[in-house]
Amino acid sequence: MPLGLLSLIGSRFGIGAALLAALVFVGLQFLGGSSGTPEPAAQRGAAADEQAQFAAFVLDDVQATWANHVDGYRKAKMVLFTGATNTGCGYGDRAVGPFYCPEDNNVYIDLSFFKTLEARLGAGGDFAQAYVIAHEIGHHVQHQTGGLKGGSSVARELQADCYAGVWAHGTRTRKLLEAGDVEEAMTATAAIGDDKLQKMQTGTVQPEKWTHGSSAQRSAAFKRGLESGDPASCDMTERAER
Repeated sequence: MPLGLLSLIGSRFGIGAALLAALVFVGLQFLGGSSGTPEPAAQRGAAADEQAQFAAFVLDDVQATWANHVDGYRKAKMVLFTGATNTGCGYGDRAVGPFYCPEDNNVYIDLSFFKTLEARLGAGGDFAQAYVIAHEIGHHVQHQTGGLKGGSSVARELQADCYAGVWAHGTRTRKLLEAGDVEEAMTATAAIGDDKLQKMQTGTVQPEKWTHGSSAQRSAAFKRGLESGDPASCDMTERAER
């Protein structure tokens, strides 16, 4: 059995991320625009339980990384749901995608939305999902450290992408990656760029409406953290303004 996250958990998953109107459009087109209630674990089935195990493994590993970087780091919790759920930041459903709520320090992951993003955006693979969890924990780190407080939405998102790369650097150093893992994450960052999602929805690109950054910006931010392994390298203010 090969080393890597896949061999440790024994399953493959898709990706989910982006609080963008364009991505909402894509998700609703695929899912029929409906939203439901959280599905009990007993009804999710073996595949979803494997997803939950993998997500929990990644969450613990990402947070162990940040405990080494941030003094007094306080762990976030992760809520897995299917369809919709109540959160400290209001009602969350599958159209929103995975997100972090600073009001309750929880990361919310809709397992069904991963399938939508894999099918519609071509961003699949176990490490693609791992990247998304690491990105959301990046927002938790921002919340604790005051990173980019008051900065632009794009700068915050690019910093969270860079923070995800910092974690990925650690997995590579510990030889947990297998062939193709980094490529899965890079494909994911490119797939959820504002420019690509806008082009899919409207056929045009409007940089003034970006909230997360372009595909190139997001990929570069992740790569910066991956190569440096240093959170201090993740000041994305100037890059977000370009």
